[in-house]
Amino acid sequence: MPELPEVETTRRGIAPYLEGAEITEVRVRQSRLRVPVPSDLAERLIGARIELLSRRAKYLLMPLDSPEESATLLWHLGMSGSLRISRVGELPRKHDHVDLVLDNGWMLRYHDPRRFGFVDWLQGDEQSDKRLVHLGPEPLSEAFGGKRLYEMSRGRRIAVKPFLMDNRVVVGVGNIYASEALFMAGIDPRRAAGQISQERYERLADAAREVLAAAITQGGTTLRDFVSGRGEPGYFAQRLNVYGRHGQPCPRCEHELIRVTLGQRASVFCPGCQH
Repeated sequence: MPELPEVETTRRGIAPYLEGAEITEVRVRQSRLRVPVPSDLAERLIGARIELLSRRAKYLLMPLDSPEESATLLWHLGMSGSLRISRVGELPRKHDHVDLVLDNGWMLRYHDPRRFGFVDWLQGDEQSDKRLVHLGPEPLSEAFGGKRLYEMSRGRRIAVKPFLMDNRVVVGVGNIYASEALFMAGIDPRRAAGQISQERYERLADAAREVLAAAITQGGTTLRDFVSGRGEPGYFAQRLNVYGRHGQPCPRCEHELIRVTLGQRASVFCPGCQH
């Protein structure tokens, strides 16, 4: 599943082609996505100009300006979706469901084999749309830090890893990056969130920022079929310390890495240096 670094990599890859361009044609080959493609998509998009593309958690927001109205498209890549830039006239592949043709000779193409993603209109603004209103702060913003983690964890018996992955606590720290951040901070993912000190949460917050920033720099993590907006794979998988490495030696202490299940997700950690 594309996580925050993959979505941010996509945004950075497609933004130079989209921002300031006018949409001249909309092609919908498959409307039955997780949320059905809006029936008025073409009607409202054609003639609109795309403004600055942004990201909130794992959602991409595409503000549009047209003579009739201003609106924002909300994209979510689901389990296997991708947004790629293609030349106008390039033949579609299987699972290429939606095209936005631009006046600059490019088009944005949405590809999704499992169809768990969607494109939909933002309802109101970020503060009122039901899909965004309850989201926590961005992990690379000043609103996120060890103090927030400490305060929100008081009295919580939930294990620290699913706590860190809760989008109401902080957005975008998915399974891969939570595992890596906990390893960097030396914290056992099974520990109760409410039993961890603020000092250790400060280290965890710093580790989460570091691992996410590094993943964005490397273009995300390609574990199955993720590619960027320009069709390029991510290379952060080559830098993973624990995720997907159970049974192998710890890169820090050479203790064997073990796998457990927390919150119905596989978690790999080192019992020798995570406590």
